[in-house]
Amino acid sequence: MCRNIRPLFNFEPPVTEEEVRAASLQFVRKISGFSKPSKVNEAAFLAAVEDIAEVATRLLRSLETNAPPRNREEEAAKARAAERYGPQRRSTETAHTHVH
Repeated sequence: MCRNIRPLFNFEPPVTEEEVRAASLQFVRKISGFSKPSKVNEAAFLAAVEDIAEVATRLLRSLETNAPPRNREEEAAKARAAERYGPQRRSTETAHTHVH
């Protein structure tokens, strides 16, 4: 479930409320273990999603960086490639096999 939570800071255009809420929903689903809560737990579940979204929004607004904003389309393409082909290794991370 949490694989769907993506970084939301320092993008152009900036993150939307819907993206923050979707990430918050995924987080609450993960920690509660519920994809969809029962009626008895629904109010607490939804309140948690809203609380997490509020805190996440406050965090994102308070963060600072000197790095240029990331391009959403480029990052989405990287994410799709990672899902399809697995994470790309850097050349320094390539495993070497030695036969003795």
